[in-house]
Parts: sequence; structure tokens; C-alpha cells
Amino acid sequence: MKSIKLTFLFGILATALGHGQTKDPGSLTKKVVFIIVDGISNDQLMSANTPFLDSISASGSHTEAYVGGGAGTYSETPTVSAVGYNSLLTGTWANKHNVYGNGIEAPNYNYPTIFRLYKDQNPDGKVAIFSSWLDNRTKLLGDGLKETGNLKMDYAFDGLEHDSINFPQDPQRNFMKLIDYTVADRAAKTILEKAPDISWVYLQFTDDMGHGFGDSERFRAAIHFEDGLVGKIWQAVKAREATHGEDWLLLVTTDHGRSEKDGKGHGGHTPRQRSIWIVTNEKNTNSHFREQRPAIVDILPTLTHFMGIDVPLDVRREFDGVPLIGPVDLVELRAKKQGRKLQLTWKPLGKGKGKLYVSDSNNFKTGGRDQYRPLGSVDLEKGQIDIPMNKIPKGYAKLLLETANTSVNTWYLEE
Repeated sequence: MKSIKLTFLFGILATALGHGQTKDPGSLTKKVVFIIVDGISNDQLMSANTPFLDSISASGSHTEAYVGGGAGTYSETPTVSAVGYNSLLTGTWANKHNVYGNGIEAPNYNYPTIFRLYKDQNPDGKVAIFSSWLDNRTKLLGDGLKETGNLKMDYAFDGLEHDSINFPQDPQRNFMKLIDYTVADRAAKTILEKAPDISWVYLQFTDDMGHGFGDSERFRAAIHFEDGLVGKIWQAVKAREATHGEDWLLLVTTDHGRSEKDGKGHGGHTPRQRSIWIVTNEKNTNSHFREQRPAIVDILPTLTHFMGIDVPLDVRREFDGVPLIGPVDLVELRAKKQGRKLQLTWKPLGKGKGKLYVSDSNNFKTGGRDQYRPLGSVDLEKGQIDIPMNKIPKGYAKLLLETANTSVNTWYLEE
């Protein structure tokens, strides 16, 4: 993703059609599209030729981010494709959403996806998925399942990997390149003509080339190819903004990085395997996006914030991420036993007071509710507080630190 100088003509076009440039965004209908381009670490993106992602970030923002939860902690999450998708979709790590591999054996649907959160409040709203992998809809989203409240996608275009007539499989995986092209083309056409309220686009070809060729010109060419597909969707978004009363948030990311040795593997917790990125057309990102290292779990709270979804309190308290737009007061709540005290630390991003709560249950996991009792207030700027262990439940505790703008949580597990 090399820095580029946009031409004068393109600059004029971006000014005329760019995100929220011509009208007050508060008066426009909100729309979201998020795109996952599989398996590209941030350093690989930066070294590739990506003119469309460059143009999006030039008018919006770009940051390095991470996947994988807390390495070596209760929330450690494999840097594997479906696991990363579900961390984005639910805003939680694998210890909650329970997807630990691409088999997607037993997802915990008690942690709702962005589509369920939206549909629960907007049953007449339209949601869409355009995917080069059928399991994203049928297993991760649980399309039509009782466990997801019979969630149904209004627009679905996927399953082409099972069409051996039109997409015959070949050892070089060129069929997947054609599938990605077809998926992106349908996504761009549907966005332009139908404008679903929330759309997910998933593209796979880069991960195939990464596994096959690792760090190579072949892989960089695949990134460039996917960039062109992102560009098709980006052009559709800009056309909608120019001709309809709509304010679109576009987020493009990936699901995991790649191994340090040769770029062929992933799944572990080395820095490069945990390294991802987020590109958005939103210029007004907050200090967490600009100055910290956000995570893939921050994307769902960003989407709910942008769309104005009133997330139920018990759901919001389970989020492992915070929004990348709007005010955020703190991040990175951690708990560690120090003698007879439990030391809580956090990274303050704002000033003022926060309220601490604790629960000794995890009923949310099984569809229930957890009761929290107050532990007192804290001074955010101090960044830590020590709690006597006799105030902490033995064995297991869920801890919350909340402000008017932010809710962050952590678990304490007795060793």
C-alpha cells in the first residue's frame, strides 16, 4: 500500500463525492459495508501496489491493528480465518464466541453478530452478504437457524466454491480468483442498485496465494487484484453518496497476518501473524484508532455506533472492543493478582471518573444474565487501582469499568 500522489482530476472527484463531504452527515441515511480480504499482514499491504485502498485511506484513515486476543491469556484466539471473521462479527474473542477453527464446530450464538443486533431493532432493514465461502452465512451468521432467532439475510450471494461447472477447481487456485471477481461484481451491483443497510463482502484469493507462494511477487499481485475489487465496491459507494441521501461507512480489513519465515503459514501468535490493518473512508476517527493499536473486535462497536444501534446493556458489557469513532475514555483493562490485592490497570484516553463492577457468574454464555455489584469509582487518569482480594469472588470474576462513553471488561481466573 504505497503512498501515491492523486491526480488533480481524482482530487476534484474525491472532494465532490467523498464520504460526508457535500451534506451534513447527520441528515443522511446511514449505510455500512465492511470487506474482509483474507490473510494479509500490515507489512505486506504496505509493500503492495494498492491504488484503491490508498485512495480510500487518503480521504479517510488507515491503521495497523491486531487479531488473536490476549496472547498467553484466557482470551488467546487462533489467528485463523473463520475465527477472525467471528471476532469481527461479534466483537468478542474466541473464549466467548467459541469458534476456534475453520470447521466452525460450535459457535456460541448467544454473542450476537452485527446483523442480529441491527435486525432486532430494524426488522424491515436490509442486510447482505457477498462471500467466497458459504460457511460464513450458514455457520457463522447462522442464517435461518433457531439459535439466531431465524436471522435471514435479505441479499445473499455465496456458495460458488461448490459450483464445479462454472468454477472448475484447478491446482493454481485460479477458480478462486474468478469467484472473488464474481462476488465483488455482484456486491458492487447490489450496493449501487439496492443499497442494503449493512453489507459484508468476503474475498479469499489472497489467502490461497499466501499459502501457496508466501512472500512473493505472486502474492503481491494477488493483493493488487483484490485491491481492484475493493475499488469496484468503493466506486459504487461513492456513486450512492453522490446521488442519494446516504452516508456510507466503508471498512476494509483482513482476518490474520502471516508467518515471519516465509509468509505461507498463520494460526500462531508471532507479531506478524497477529498483525492486521483497517482502512476506512471515515476521516473522523478517534484517538484509539489514530494513536493506539486497535483490534479486529473494535469493528463491531464502530458499526453499531455509526448506525445508531442501541445495543442492550448485557450485550454491550460483553464486547471486547470499543468504537473507532466517537468518544472513548479508556481501553485495555487488565487484572493481575498482587499478593492480597487484585491490581486493575487500563490505558486512559480521557479524564473523569469511572465505575467498577464485578460479577461471579458467566450466565451470558448460556443465554442468561449476569448480576454485577459495584466496587466503587476510579480516577481514569491514574490508570490503575488495587482491590482487596476479599472483595473479589474466588475462582472466577468478570470485571467492568464503565464511563458515560465506554464499557470495558476483563476476566480474573485464579491460577
